[in-house]
Order: sequence, then C-alpha cells, then structure tokens
Amino acid sequence: MTQAKASPYTYSTLPNGLRTVHVRKPGEVEYLGMVVNVGSRDESSECHGLAHFVEHTIFKGTSKRKSWHIVNRMESIGGELNAYTTKEETSVYTIFPRGALCRAAELLSDLVTASIFPEKELRKEREVVEDEISSYLDSPSESIFDDFDERIFAGSPMAHNILGSSKNIDLFSSEMCRQWLEQYYVPDNMVLFYCGPAGAERVYSTLLRYFGSLNHTSAGNIRLCPEKNDVFNHTEYKGLHQSHTVAGVRIPGLHSEVKPVFALIANIIGGPGMNSLLNFEMREKRGLVYTVEASTALYSDCGILSIYFGCDHNDEKKCRAVLDSTILRMADTTTPLKLERAKKQFIGQLALSRQNTENITISTGRQTLYLGKVESVEESLESIKAIDIVQFRYAASEILPDKMSFLTFR
Repeated sequence: MTQAKASPYTYSTLPNGLRTVHVRKPGEVEYLGMVVNVGSRDESSECHGLAHFVEHTIFKGTSKRKSWHIVNRMESIGGELNAYTTKEETSVYTIFPRGALCRAAELLSDLVTASIFPEKELRKEREVVEDEISSYLDSPSESIFDDFDERIFAGSPMAHNILGSSKNIDLFSSEMCRQWLEQYYVPDNMVLFYCGPAGAERVYSTLLRYFGSLNHTSAGNIRLCPEKNDVFNHTEYKGLHQSHTVAGVRIPGLHSEVKPVFALIANIIGGPGMNSLLNFEMREKRGLVYTVEASTALYSDCGILSIYFGCDHNDEKKCRAVLDSTILRMADTTTPLKLERAKKQFIGQLALSRQNTENITISTGRQTLYLGKVESVEESLESIKAIDIVQFRYAASEILPDKMSFLTFR
C-alpha cells in the first residue's frame, strides 16, 4: 500500500494483481466501483455493441440473486447502482450512505464473479437497448458524433459506435456475455476505486475479502493506434429542420504532454463560458446558432478535438465562414497576455468543476487504469499554468481549418 507524499490518494494491489485507488473524504456518502479496460474498440465486427450490452445485463442475475435483488440491495438503503461504457472502458459503481462498504463490495464482487445472464432477462434487455438505439438515432445532435467517428477512424475498431446495431444485439447470447465477462473482467484489466470516510487499510482489507479470489488471468486485448485518414468534408441529407455540423481533427491521446494545451484551446474556442470565441461570434454577435461547443475526447493512443454547432440551413455557410475566420484569428493574434487571461479563466472553471464528487471519483479509477496514478488538482492546474506561447501556437497550428474534417446533417 503506497501513498505519495502530501497526496490524498492511496494505491494498493491485491495479491491477484487487482489494483485499487483510495481517496479519503469525510462525509456521509461513500463511493465504490470498478473500471475495466474494455470497450467498444475491443469488439470484433460480429459483436459490435457487446461491451455495452454486458454492462446492461450484468445486473440481471447472479448464481444467488435475481435482477430485483441486485437492484434492491443498494436502493433499499438509499444507494444507487450505476454503469457506463465508452470506446475503451466499462465502469460499474455504487453510491451509498456511510457504513455500507461491505454490502457494496460483496455485491460488486458477486456481479463480476457470478453473473449468469439469464436468457429470459436478456430478451427483455434487448428491447431496452434497441429503444436506446432508436432514441439516439432520432437525435441528430448526438448521432452525428458517432458518424463523425466512423469517418475519422475509418478502418479501425475505434470507428463503430458503442451501442451497436439491433441486428447484432439480437444475436447476443448468455454464453457470449459470460465469455466476455470471463475474458475481460479480470484482475490485471481492472481498477477498483473508493472515495469516502473509511480509512485505506479498512478499504483494502474489505476489497481483499471480496475480490481476492478473483482469478489472476490476463485479458489479452490488443489495440492498434488508428491510422490518420484523409481530411473529409461530407454532408448527409436527412430531411432535418436544422443543420447539425461537427468539425474535428485528430490530436494526441491521454499520455501526451500537450493534452492540456489542446484542452485549453477547446475551452477558448467553445468552452462553457459565454465569452468563448465561437459562442460570442456565432451566437451573441450574429445570432446564427443556439448551441456551439468545443471539446476534446482523449483515448489511450489518440484523441479528437471537435466543434459542434446547430443552425438554420440558410446560415450554414455563414457559420462555416465564422468558424474558419475565428480559428485563424485565434492562431494568429493570441498574445502572451491573452494566453494568460485564457489560462486564468480555464483554471477557475476547472476548480469549480471539481465539486462533482461522483465524476471526480470515477476519474480516479480511470486515471489509475490508464496512467498508473491520479493527477492531483494541483498538478492539473500547474500543467495549465506551464503552457507557454510557443506550445500554444504549435497546437493552434494543428487545428487550422484546412486540417479539419467536417460532417453535416441536413
């Protein structure tokens, strides 16, 4: 069990190789969960959507609990049981009142080691997931991001969406789900995370009790970094009353030293502040859009900086022109003084965002999984403070309009 000097994080590894990260936080609420290094990019073509489907159906029965008993185990004491799937990870976690750590650990252990995926429950859950797919397809502002990924990551498992297709989901069986669980939900492919008032030694002994017997096997998932594809500019005509556009460019991934620079640029261009460049130019100044936003999506070996806006069909060309000119102006005219102001705003926004304990707790698990440690608040802020004008101009030159790909739904 190790704790870095002046760090709130304690790291440990169970004898079977399962890593844990502990954050002590006084209060009446505890968080416990697992993050597993498997997602949609690890699926073969015939099982697209399986990672997400297993995340849904892992709650549907174990060798000693039915679906109702699983849900009721935490909800009966006022707790919650949640999960999510991304391209690279799956997480299952619970939030519960202080004092129920053993209850939570035993339940999560039961899900990982004894889920049976009853066929009767799978039939019902297929309908739920298919409804989720239909709802997502009916929302162009959401589905356009997956279509953009299909193009920018074409030729790679990163390209296909997380939900999969109804055709594939109809083929998923109990045996397929069990095999997925047995292959990937293994000690060297997982991290357990905890946040709450319990001490590190007590949490470790609890996790050892309930997860120590998990077999020490290797997941063996092999990931290849997606090749960079040619820039594209594509429009799909869907009969929509509004145009939706995503512009984006490939950037380095989670392990890159320049990731704070691209995060800062995304915040300057289209962050949550009303003074972000595109919000001011497109919405406040010209009234062309209701929503415009920029963000970065970082993966273990690659990333994307993307910009989304929705507008009337007649304003599409105007918005594109404003986007191009705004990015060019930012790249050409940002001075060291402007950079310092942008950094100060971004640091303040990040400090406020750290108030969401649930997201921060999950992030500790993710960072431990991918980076081997958690970047503290101070380290995050220092990495932004350290950005200089040379780094900024280099990163800005990588997202110029002629390097961006565009996808529009009309």
